[in-house]
Parts: sequence; structure tokens; C-alpha cells
Amino acid sequence: MKRHSLSALVAAGLLAGGLSTTSASAADLGGNCCADLEERVAELEATVARKGNRKVSLTISGWVGEQIMWWDSGDESNTYVTGLGTTLSSHFKFSGEAQIRPGLTAGYLMQIEVGTADPLAGVDQTTDEGLATVRPFQSYWYIKDDKLGKLSVGQLSPASDNTAILTDGSGSLVPANWVLFDNQNFFLSLNGVRTGARWGNVASCQAANGAGVAGDCGGFAAPGNYIRYDSPTFAGFSMSADWGEDDAWDVAARYAGEFNGIKVALAASYFEQNDTNPINVGGVSSSYWQVGGYVQHVPTGLFMHAAYGQDDTDALGVVTGDVYYLKAGIRQRWSALGHTVLYAEYGNRNDMFNAAALGPEVVGSELKQWGLGVVQEIDAAAMSIWLAYRNFEAEIDCTAPSAICLAPTTTFDEMHVVKFGALINF
Repeated sequence: MKRHSLSALVAAGLLAGGLSTTSASAADLGGNCCADLEERVAELEATVARKGNRKVSLTISGWVGEQIMWWDSGDESNTYVTGLGTTLSSHFKFSGEAQIRPGLTAGYLMQIEVGTADPLAGVDQTTDEGLATVRPFQSYWYIKDDKLGKLSVGQLSPASDNTAILTDGSGSLVPANWVLFDNQNFFLSLNGVRTGARWGNVASCQAANGAGVAGDCGGFAAPGNYIRYDSPTFAGFSMSADWGEDDAWDVAARYAGEFNGIKVALAASYFEQNDTNPINVGGVSSSYWQVGGYVQHVPTGLFMHAAYGQDDTDALGVVTGDVYYLKAGIRQRWSALGHTVLYAEYGNRNDMFNAAALGPEVVGSELKQWGLGVVQEIDAAAMSIWLAYRNFEAEIDCTAPSAICLAPTTTFDEMHVVKFGALINF
């Protein structure tokens, strides 16, 4: 606002200087000589984001991400234009802070999700525009001390949200990670016939009330109402902890560093809630722990990312399932545009099935995924574009015949996904 006003005042000064050479013309203009200029200044000021006061800063940021997705589910194939799935979909943020004294600040963050067709929770074979939403994603205030750490209160991401996934520093996190962002809501097909079960039913998190997003099972797989503490970073190490919702709590530890051209990132977390929704397993307590790591040889760009998670529900007395994910590739600057990333991925989920959705006959499951892709970063536009292929396979173990149990081990049709997309930051 100040920049536009200053430019307008400079222009006004130049205009006044020119008019002073012709006093007769100036007299003819009378008292409205600057009316048009003042109107223009008002228009410019109206287009600039304004702060409510001069003490707290205001920053507007975010990203827009969309993709073209071709899919073949065994019973049908089609091409959709979709968003990236909730949590990855387009967002805008308002953030800022103010200094209370040197080393102590107070601040805030408000994040709004602008979701279009969502393949994670809305899009399937019969719906190509599912779950288009505008909703509050995060909204919280915080107090941060440089020596003691940061305390946040409000709707925010808990410590275990995406703990393992966020260690991935390859630049390919958005198109390739261990959550079923591409097909969670699509129906499984069997011998070319669509069933009533969905891919998310064999990738469910009991710790997240049956959400089909394994392995991001911690913290209900989304921001919630929490009190969170984040420690300062010391020698690359930091920790976080929180409490909230209905007796849910998390704790996480992280490390990041670089040694002799080797970049390393490690993280682990534990999540527990003591009042689990009984819709899936009849449990009253569920937990999920996960660990993730990333290693990159900076000179060559060769990297590897790995993640493991384990989901447990006390009511069953046994571990209900686990998931692991591997990705490897190369990140190199072969173009003046920015880094290029080539990668291959593989993931496996064991016994992460939703018993309520599949029926009591189902006692085990396995879901495999693998894929290949390329990402091109465009530094001048703060942008990434990608082309990726992913393959999904699923099978279930049954104790008796049912609508989806045609054999003791029933294998569903594979699902193929090809997607071309882009994300631009602002």
C-alpha cells in the first residue's frame, strides 16, 4: 500500500512541476487539478491487502495444484481433471507475528483449503466432481520463545501428522507418497465387475477411525483441535508433543543434517487416542507409530526415502496392520529451469482392512503399489510439474464365501493410474 501511494505522490510531484511552467493553464484547472490523481491513488490502495494494525505482520501465501488423471479400475477406464486430494489440494494462508520482546514473539496462522474434485474422498467411477469444498484447514495462535520453544493452540496439525512422509526431500512427495491420494474412494472390481467395496477398505487406519489413508494414520490423518508444543532445534534435533480432541495425544522427534555431501532427515512419532469410534472394531483405544527417513548424496543426486507404520487397536489385542513404503531415484539439475527428479516407488499394506465395510468373513488383506515418475521443478515460477504412473493390487483372506469372497484368498482387479499435474506456490 505504501509503495503504490509513494509512486502516486512522485507522479503528483512531477505533474505539479510541469503545471508550474504554465500558470495560466493551472489557473484554468481550478481546485480540482488533482481529483483524477487522488481517485487513482484510492483505486490502487483498494487493491492492496491491508493489515488491521501496525504491530502484527501479515503474509499471504499458499499454492494451487491440479492434475489430469487417467485411470483403469478393471471394470471401467476414464480421464478426469482432479485436485490433489485433501491436505495436498490448493490452499491459501494468512500468517504473521509480532515481537513482544527480543527472543519472544506471538503469531498466528489461518489456512483455508480450496478443494476441487477429490480422488482421496469424493471421486470414483461414477463421480468426477466429488467433494469440492472450501473449508478451514488450520487456524491457531502461538507464543514462541527462541530458547524455550513454541506453544500453539487451535485447529492445527498434530505432531504425528505426516511425520514419516515429510522427511522426503526429493521434490517428488506430492505425486508419490504412501497415502492413497489417487484411488482411495474408487470401487474395487472383481473379474471385471464392480463391487461395493472401495480401495480404502483395504488401506484403513483403525487409529483414524477407519479412514482409508494408510499409512498417515496419526492424528486422525488431518488437523484437529490441539494444544501443541515444539522445541527449539538443537544440533539438528527437535521434538513435538500435543494433546487434544477426545483424549488424543502425540509425540514426535525429528533430525536433519548434512555430512560430507550426504543429506539426512529422520523422524518418528507415536499417536494414541483413548475413545476410538467403535464403528470399525469395537475398540476403545487405538495407537499408531511411524518412522521415516531420507538420505541423499548431494553431488550425484541419488536418494532413498523409506517409511514404516504400525496400527494397533487394544480391543483386538493384536496389531491390526502395518505398512511400509520405499522410494529411490535421482535429483539433478540438468536444465536451467530447475532440478529434475526421476523416481521409482513401492509400498505394501498388510491387514489394514476395514472389517465393518468388508464383512466378518474377511480376516486378512494385502495391498501392493508400485510406480514410476518424473518431476520437473521450474524455479522462476516456484512451480513443479510431474508425469507419473502407479499400479495398485489388492487381495483379501476369507473364512467363508460372501459377495466379495469368492475363494479363501480373493484377488481383485488391478488399478492403473497415469497422472500429469502441476503445483505452483505463491
